[in-house]
Amino acid sequence: MFKHILIAHDLRGTADLALRRAAQLAQQHGARLSVLHVLDPAASEQAHDQSRQVLDASISQYAPPGSALHLRSGKPSEVVLQHLQESDYDLLVLGGHLERHEFFSGTSLDRIARNCPVPLLLVAHPSSGPYRQAVAAIDFSLCACSALAGAHELLPQSAELHAVHVFEPDKGSREQVDNQLQIQQALIDQLLTDEAQKLPAAGPTISHAVHQGGILRCLQEQLRARCSDLLVLGSHGRGALSQALLGSLAQHFLHKAPCDVFVVR
Repeated sequence: MFKHILIAHDLRGTADLALRRAAQLAQQHGARLSVLHVLDPAASEQAHDQSRQVLDASISQYAPPGSALHLRSGKPSEVVLQHLQESDYDLLVLGGHLERHEFFSGTSLDRIARNCPVPLLLVAHPSSGPYRQAVAAIDFSLCACSALAGAHELLPQSAELHAVHVFEPDKGSREQVDNQLQIQQALIDQLLTDEAQKLPAAGPTISHAVHQGGILRCLQEQLRARCSDLLVLGSHGRGALSQALLGSLAQHFLHKAPCDVFVVR
């Protein structure tokens, strides 16, 4: 259960989307909500006052009563990561960076995603209620299993969590590839059985499947086919999933998110 949620609000339109999602999750989990805004040290005091007014209006409209506002000055990624270390937050929420932004740039997002000490939720699209359909990329790494457990905690009981394992076979005959696929299926079946036993009985419905091909294409197809509103990724580990998250796949989903993205260490 998440107890204290932090949203880093940078005044863009997607930041209010993220604030609404953070407020919904705070209500769902009975959590406290704090809002952090990083002031540009090069901006004037008048600009800072305008930022405060915009933030006050957004918090009054979207955040639950009692939500705290924190104003800091400095480099956004450094301030956000430092602020996370100074309190008891267990979830960070950001607005999706679907366009270039001079102060809170995509580089800041990458740095936060790589170093965030708590799960990170990137909100890119509007939603009228709790999450309904989530796709989790799964491999045999501990981080992927942690991501599955984190998503199970985040999602409401009414949601469905579908774990996707992407298998890229070695070159060989059709029979050899089929044998490899059967082995992968058996291993994933056992992994999900073992992981399900560790999770609380109350939670979203979990299903899983093994797909053959490239990880990017397979995840995109599954997200579209299932009309998913959340993609779940682990952020560290060994194997294709961790390599992808630390490389071009992560940048693709963080900067061109087809839905919200939940990243767990």
